[in-house]
Amino acid sequence: MAGLALVRKPGPRIAEGIVTNIPREPVDRELAAEQHAAYVAALAAAGWRPVHAPPADDLPDAPFVEDAVVVSGRLAVLTRPGAPERRPEVDSVEQAVRGLGLNTVRITRPGTLDGGDVLQTGDTVYVGRSARTDDHGIAQLAALLPERQVVPVELSGVLHLKSAVTALPDGTLIGDPAHARLPGLLVPPEEAGAHVVPLDGDTVLMAASAPRTAELLERRGLAVVAVDISEFEKLEGCVTCLSVLVPDALSM
Repeated sequence: MAGLALVRKPGPRIAEGIVTNIPREPVDRELAAEQHAAYVAALAAAGWRPVHAPPADDLPDAPFVEDAVVVSGRLAVLTRPGAPERRPEVDSVEQAVRGLGLNTVRITRPGTLDGGDVLQTGDTVYVGRSARTDDHGIAQLAALLPERQVVPVELSGVLHLKSAVTALPDGTLIGDPAHARLPGLLVPPEEAGAHVVPLDGDTVLMAASAPRTAELLERRGLAVVAVDISEFEKLEGCVTCLSVLVPDALSM
């Protein structure tokens, strides 16, 4: 499939990113920059051409670019993040996605929606009802995607839906049923194993912090690309948060 990968480099204030559900730990800014570069290189090696959103050095959480936009077909839905301090991230992401030739629309007040709460697989769009995404935001997204089945999901103890559940290339949902109740979940042996980015065919991107889950997926016939994102995990980040993939068929 492959295509474009929207990313944004971490800025000098990355260590000040919001932490909600885990204890705060010191973040090594230089190591975070190195890990992000390796993450982008892994996407590029898999055929995803990196497109960098403009720097946002005053916004600590800006490298978690997934939260600012949801791409479905030729439509880029610019979000209205639930954390007010993150809303300034969206304007520069709009600039980037317009450069990709996508049509843009926005979630508007009073709705809130974080892209990390939106999990797309097949014709279904699961949306986490979280501290960052409310019913108004979910209803607006459903109205903007009339051809998709939008399914709200109750969450517990996690920041976003995709902090708890993602999808394998064949559509199998993988995640922790303690955080999100969805039928047929494949339960990984490690929490970080819930976070999977399908890259192409049977290849997935995962965090290096989930080696037992990687072995599980390899036994299922998947090729696993592991990246170390430890500094972003300290900020409740995962492999899905750091990019928005736009397949070739959508970016032409």
